[in-house]
Amino acid sequence: MKELSLGLRLLLSSGRGNRLRFLLMAGGSAVGVCCLAMVLAIPGILAAQDGRKAAREGECRRDGRGICVEAGKAPLELALTDPFGSRPMIRVFHAPGTIAIAPPPGLGKLPSPGEVFVSPRLHEELRKDPGLEQLVPGREMGLIGAHGLAHPDELYAYIGVGRDQLKDGEPVTSYGQPYTSDETVEPSTLEIVRFTLAGVVLLPLAGYLSVCARLSAAARARRLAALRLVGLSKKGVQRVNAAETVAAALLGAVIGLGVFAVANQMISRVGLPGFRWYPSDGSLSLSTNLVCLLGCPALAWFAGAAGARKAATNPLAVRRSAVEKPPGKWGLLPLVPGLGIVTGYCVVGGTGQAPRDTSLASILMPLAVVLVGSGLVLSLPVLSRGLARTVARTSRSLPLSLAMRRNEVDPGGALRVASGLVLLVYAASLVQGVLIELDQVSRYTSPVQSYRISLNGVTLERQRDFETINGIRGHGVMATSWTDREAEFPPSINAVIATCSQLRGMVPKMGSCSEGRPFRVMNPQDTYDEDSKPGASFPFHLRNEKGERRVMTLRVPKLSAIYHDESGISALSSGDVVVPPSFLPDGFRPELATLTLVSSSVPETVRAVLDDIGGVDPTADVATPGVVVTALQQITVVKTILAMGMVLGLIIGVAAYLVAATDRAVERRPQVTALSLLGARPRTLRAVQVAQVVLPLAVGLMLAVVTGKAAESSYLVTGGGEIFWDGAGVPLLLTSALGVVVVAALGSLPLIGRRIDPELIRRD
Repeated sequence: MKELSLGLRLLLSSGRGNRLRFLLMAGGSAVGVCCLAMVLAIPGILAAQDGRKAAREGECRRDGRGICVEAGKAPLELALTDPFGSRPMIRVFHAPGTIAIAPPPGLGKLPSPGEVFVSPRLHEELRKDPGLEQLVPGREMGLIGAHGLAHPDELYAYIGVGRDQLKDGEPVTSYGQPYTSDETVEPSTLEIVRFTLAGVVLLPLAGYLSVCARLSAAARARRLAALRLVGLSKKGVQRVNAAETVAAALLGAVIGLGVFAVANQMISRVGLPGFRWYPSDGSLSLSTNLVCLLGCPALAWFAGAAGARKAATNPLAVRRSAVEKPPGKWGLLPLVPGLGIVTGYCVVGGTGQAPRDTSLASILMPLAVVLVGSGLVLSLPVLSRGLARTVARTSRSLPLSLAMRRNEVDPGGALRVASGLVLLVYAASLVQGVLIELDQVSRYTSPVQSYRISLNGVTLERQRDFETINGIRGHGVMATSWTDREAEFPPSINAVIATCSQLRGMVPKMGSCSEGRPFRVMNPQDTYDEDSKPGASFPFHLRNEKGERRVMTLRVPKLSAIYHDESGISALSSGDVVVPPSFLPDGFRPELATLTLVSSSVPETVRAVLDDIGGVDPTADVATPGVVVTALQQITVVKTILAMGMVLGLIIGVAAYLVAATDRAVERRPQVTALSLLGARPRTLRAVQVAQVVLPLAVGLMLAVVTGKAAESSYLVTGGGEIFWDGAGVPLLLTSALGVVVVAALGSLPLIGRRIDPELIRRD
């Protein structure tokens, strides 16, 4: 305790400069802890949203045989999810039963037929778009409370209807499940987020906090060496140094958590694009607070102990400013296995043998990213010293020779100044790879959008209303032939009941077809149905609204027509038989048939068609192939989290550079003053400062671009996508690296003052 109190007394009584350094260390730690808290809060936010989703999911109490108890008396519910742009809109239709049940979270009572409860965001959308009232029919009775919604922007509605309107409804006796089947971010996608944030935020953050803990390392080392020479023990020297570093880190951690609490309140209310949460969701748990409050000081302790080791073991060398030993080659050690893994995946992808073992890749890729990132930082002193020796021997420029000789003597200075910016460029390449993979998943290239509605329980009049919706360019009834269920692989074919004009509106490119005659459709890009052989006969069971049944035998015709659809999500399949509506008996249609409507894929048209479908039948379950709105919502959330991670990474990288460059300039003032007294001009000194920073930084950035692109390509190879090599992103990375070098050069210019202060070179 005596050494700790001595360290605090030295801190408070060692002049304004040391106190300013202490505040700089504390401020840097506060920025780092705030960024760390934001990253650690993301899993809690997602878990809170999933918890509220699980709490509102209905369930029916079942007996030992798995049969729902009181199924005939319990209320019925039907949940439908519709795309509202790129966001899902969830409508829960509720039909009361003969027994009463407790309402779900967020509601004071369940809606009766004709009543509606909506979320606040849906309430606003209903005012903006009156067409939505067709999807949410009824009288609005109130708003859903916050504890019944996943997030403030959720589009959610409880709609009361009669039991006769919910033939497909499920009985519900209570609400609440242990987990939800509709996660905000699926576990596999969440792994991508964790992988990226580890490379974008956590890895640069560890380096940044280490930089903050090593501020004014040379001045503090001389002070600690003096204490060692007057009799303080080695451990005592380390404790004195730890008193300053740990106190600064602890103060910074407390300030950082306070800043995060304020930022959480502000950002959660404003919201990020596609991702909002309630302020309570972002509150940190006790364990997370302890990680921030103990982790940052612990890292400062180890960094301070490493910085004080030389002063404790060899104080005379520190006091006499002896030449430091060259950095060991062990700094290259993490880079070798990391690049080995990355290169291996790149070679495998280049040979066309993309790996399928995703479980192994999920372990190796994060390991490779961490190894390469840490190897980049640890190899900078070795590379800086090697470059400095080579340039100093061959250069005839005085500023360049002075700069390189200084980097040769103190290669660790390049590590502190350049590490944050190097990791920033490296992380940017990783994020680019993740965004490419997400873009491959979410891209929708088909010019048409189809809507599939089951005709079970739908009258012919309502079917005609669906077919005449404004914006529908084609429609047809899809049916599958009757098969013997006892057979293991019974042959069957699909029939499409439509005219030629309706058929041309259903596919992007349709060849010539014969009006009034059955024919087969064939797509050269699609696999042909082997059961659809000309001459083969298949039965179709028909039914009319009176319940009368007939059997129609359809013989596969020889006549065929070619259509083209590269998207692969057309309403047709190669081998389907097109049957004119006139071939069916009047009033009859196939059992278990599906009505397929087709419109343009323009988002405004899709939104209008879905509204009109709701106007015909609000309880219709509409499938939209190619547009999985829940997946789009997840991708939007992931992209927003990644963008937030990039912003945090940018803050950390810039802060690391500013803190390290400022500290280095303060430490270099005695040497700069000595050179000024020897006659060096300010222009020469500025050139020396710029060269000292720019050359090692440029080497580190080029290495970051190369290794980052290799890591990005290996990630895309293991992701199983179609794109492995992203050449379009190279100019952007090179431009970013050039911008970083320019900023670093400009930041070095003001560090040389016009006034010479000889006091700076007096001995301590």
